[in-house]
Amino acid sequence: MQSLSESLGTRIRAMRKLKKFSQDGFALQCGLDRSYMGRIERGEVNITVEKLYRISKELECEPVELLPKINDIAI
Repeated sequence: MQSLSESLGTRIRAMRKLKKFSQDGFALQCGLDRSYMGRIERGEVNITVEKLYRISKELECEPVELLPKINDIAI
C-alpha cells in the first residue's frame, strides 16, 4: 500500500496526463516550481490544502477527486 502523499501524487500525475499537460507547463499554470511538482507527484512531500485546491482548479476537478480512499492508503 502507498502512503497518502504517494497515492495523492499518483492520482495528480494520472489526472495531469489525462488532461495532456506536461509537468513543466502544469507546474507553471499552478504557480509551482517544476521540481516541486515532480516531488508532489512522486509523493515526496505533503502538500497544503491550498496547493491541493490550486492543483484541482487547474485540473478542472474537485479536490476530493484527487484524494485516495481511506482503505487504499497505509496510515
